[in-house]
Amino acid sequence: MADIIQLLPDHVANQIAAGEVVQRPASVVKELLENAIDAKATSVTLVVKDAGKTLVQVTDNGMGMSLTDARLSFERHATSKIKSAEDLFNLHTKGFRGEALASIAAIAHVELKTKTDNSEIGTHLTIEGSKVISQDPAVVPKGTTISVKNLFYNIPARRNFLKSNPVETRHIIDEFHRVALAHPNVAFQMLHNGGDVFNLPAENLRQRIVHIFGSKTNEKLVPVHEETEILKIEGFVLKPEFGKKSRGEQFFFVNNRFIKSPYLHHAVASAFEGLMKNNIHPGYFLFLEVDPHSIDINIHPTKTEIKFEDEHSIYAMLRATVKHSLGQFNIAPVLDFDRDKGFDTPYEYSKKSPTAPSIEVDRDFNPFKEKPKQGNINFPFKREQTQSWESLYVGLKDEKNTTVSNLGDIEFESEEVTGSLFENHDAETGQLTFQLQNKYIVSPLKNGMMIIHQNLAHQRILYEELLKNITVKEAVSQQLLFPLQLHFSKPDVEIIEKIREQLENIGFIFSELKDETVEISGIPVLILESHVVNLLNQLVHDIKEEVPDTGFSQNDMLVKSMAASMAIKTGVSLNKEEREHLINQLFACKEPSVSPTNKPVFTTLDVSDLDKKFM
Repeated sequence: MADIIQLLPDHVANQIAAGEVVQRPASVVKELLENAIDAKATSVTLVVKDAGKTLVQVTDNGMGMSLTDARLSFERHATSKIKSAEDLFNLHTKGFRGEALASIAAIAHVELKTKTDNSEIGTHLTIEGSKVISQDPAVVPKGTTISVKNLFYNIPARRNFLKSNPVETRHIIDEFHRVALAHPNVAFQMLHNGGDVFNLPAENLRQRIVHIFGSKTNEKLVPVHEETEILKIEGFVLKPEFGKKSRGEQFFFVNNRFIKSPYLHHAVASAFEGLMKNNIHPGYFLFLEVDPHSIDINIHPTKTEIKFEDEHSIYAMLRATVKHSLGQFNIAPVLDFDRDKGFDTPYEYSKKSPTAPSIEVDRDFNPFKEKPKQGNINFPFKREQTQSWESLYVGLKDEKNTTVSNLGDIEFESEEVTGSLFENHDAETGQLTFQLQNKYIVSPLKNGMMIIHQNLAHQRILYEELLKNITVKEAVSQQLLFPLQLHFSKPDVEIIEKIREQLENIGFIFSELKDETVEISGIPVLILESHVVNLLNQLVHDIKEEVPDTGFSQNDMLVKSMAASMAIKTGVSLNKEEREHLINQLFACKEPSVSPTNKPVFTTLDVSDLDKKFM
């Protein structure tokens, strides 16, 4: 039998390795930024074009590379970080396996310019698909510039799996945030399609967080600090009132390396227990320092997961530290939420001198005084006549002798109903709808009943109305007496700028939109002023998660998000007129049976279905 096992060619092996290392342009950004940090750079510039599909370029002022190192850096598993297996458990750098540059060079056009501090001339290297095209001496400044062009040019199937440009840009910005937060002492700059996205000077951690996430973030931060023999914790958590439905601003760093850890996240979330509502997530920027020998970084290709030697102790310390910080800065409550406020001393009594209590006595009271008599019976109290006294004698004949001819004809008034299956039902006749658990609207039909989900029904109504406004452009706005000034981070303001036209078609009027400030002077008539902040926050989050291409699909997603934010929530009580108006509006819609997210809005129960329950 002929031999069938063969060694893979280097370029094929590199492409397979690239499948683990380079998943999207953001992966290239992460590897190149980390290499710049390892080169001891104090200033790093990232240039991106077309969300990294056309160009990702990183320039640093680090140590640079010699001619030999420049060539060797693109070989598989060539690294300066480790020399033996024991070094894997004593890592103080970012990249260490030596596969990043080799994998990137296998699937892109790579250009390298580098020079060391003590060299008079540098190196210019060009590689396409693992093949070295040219290697020439060049006059370049100290440091390294790597340009990665036409990513996945030789693997079109991988390129087709990339998302739209806004989605890929969002991933690149996330990776940029992670590296920039881990190294506030390094100046970072990011340019996208020629525009300046971030320009971060060297600063402390608090300033770096504020520069990335907006000036209003400063008042949200609560410092965290603890140092033990096992663990050192530094950083900040966000105050509970600034929690979000999404998990955006959550960063864990272990030895200045960004990681994802559901276990540690649970420790922080449990420290906020009782301070936040359900489905609201805390924000945090936490830096943990542990002994490198007590962790294993090399368990995941992207190196974002870490295995701890004593994770139970770290969990307990992290939870206690965050809880202590919340209490130390008066974020956590001192007293129980259920305390009786009636025991609190009024503010105006603070300077009032105490007075002795006085007792009033009825000195004319005589317990042995004879009570007035009525016949032979003493009545301790006089019963008041009620206007409905006739109801006590329903069905009885008042004759001269006050006799009842037939005891079987006696009718008694029924007891007063103290509870009802349907809440807030009206007493008037002709009641057609009822509300169940402040969640469902029940309406009788000819052969049964219909049960409507009030939140999903209102979503459908708002969805069709907003979609009509955004396409026909006939929305009505209400002017605000005092314009709303809202603060967002730079990327969030850019997202609002992109959908500004659609928002104006719905009824928003923007008087200013720049840097980190959004000023609104008019809002749609359907929206309350107090709901604008939450609505825009949810809108920005939904766009970050989905980001469809421009056109009808973006309008559709925009309207879906707004309808979900504005719809009547579960738990809201509706009166008879509101319920009937909601039903009439629902069945005036084009698609009343399903919500904008394709969930059923109502269901019907026939009498035959009810009959089966009693068989």
